[in-house]
Amino acid sequence: MLYWAIVFFIVSIVAALFGFTGIAVATATIAKFLFFIFVVVFIICLVFGLLGLPHDHPPL
Repeated sequence: MLYWAIVFFIVSIVAALFGFTGIAVATATIAKFLFFIFVVVFIICLVFGLLGLPHDHPPL
């Protein structure tokens, strides 16, 4: 689960770069929205990963 937390963190950083720096002005609103969505998913995955909840599949 921590693997997915890191993946969502990286995706949120990339979305932030596009949304907050003005690189892609036309898609800035979408990038800002995606940034906040992926930050929320990152936090959820991080919490579940740190809690060490059991899962049904083998680790990746």
